[in-house]
Amino acid sequence: MHSQKLFISSHAPYWHNMSSITSKSYHIMLAALPAVVMGIYQYGMPALGVVAFSISCAMVWELLMNIVMRRTPSIGDGNAAVIGLLFAMLLPATTPWWVVLVGTFVAVVVGKQIYGGLGCNPLNPSLVAIAILMLSWKGLLDFNQALVNYNFSFDMIYPLSAVKHFGPSSVMNHSVAGLLMAQQSGGIGATFGLGLIVGGLYLIARGYIRWEIPLSFLVGVFVTALLFNISDPEKYAGPVFHLVTGYTLIGAFFLATEDSSSPVNFIPMLIYGAGAGFLTVLVRNIGSFVDGAVFSILIMNIANPLLDKIRPKATGRGV
Repeated sequence: MHSQKLFISSHAPYWHNMSSITSKSYHIMLAALPAVVMGIYQYGMPALGVVAFSISCAMVWELLMNIVMRRTPSIGDGNAAVIGLLFAMLLPATTPWWVVLVGTFVAVVVGKQIYGGLGCNPLNPSLVAIAILMLSWKGLLDFNQALVNYNFSFDMIYPLSAVKHFGPSSVMNHSVAGLLMAQQSGGIGATFGLGLIVGGLYLIARGYIRWEIPLSFLVGVFVTALLFNISDPEKYAGPVFHLVTGYTLIGAFFLATEDSSSPVNFIPMLIYGAGAGFLTVLVRNIGSFVDGAVFSILIMNIANPLLDKIRPKATGRGV
């Protein structure tokens, strides 16, 4: 009997937008470039070192796994580089080299390759790595502590941490325009809000991400933060503050939209984004972590397979 392989596919019609994995990876890195460049400008050579080392390590881990698993080398598709870049964007500029090494291993090997590689991972690889680091070495991602030796011309504190510990009165130290222009401490590529918005809109305009997830994520953050603020203005910061601080914008445009771990149908995308936004503010306001974007998106990644079963009834089909 001849050996045969069974391929399972969805039904026709099929549609191709003439793009490729490589092209999408390069465009994602291009979209993230403004935020990364601003982070390097703020924090200097240490930030550049973290970014370069993270991308390099991610590509090396990818190649090693290809060799061990006897697969065709896939580092040329750029996905490993994207994982390394996004992971570095979430880190402080002072991150030790061994943390970057361990984090990229977790992202590429544990978060992606053990599930079968590109397209098979149920969770965002970069977020898996950050979550493991936050649970294992929480102090390393304490931006106020990590960046204490940096000297800036403005009051450089991690604003979400200030709100968590000192209440919304600390918001008065920051303007929305200043926060959008990276006048806050945080991840290397997560503080320049304006750059992240421009990059996200570029990806939407080019068709590399869908607008439903970023919009519903931001709406979920806004509405939830507004309800908290209305309930107790002396305890909880307003919704605009939550939109422009922490991992909100990078989460909306670059993390929640990862292909393998996000829905593809319209209604599921809206539920997925809104749920992640709701959980983000919930963790920030009443959880034990300062920023809830990492865990909220991972939770919705887990819910993704169930959400994507919500589909419109086929035309002409009976009840």
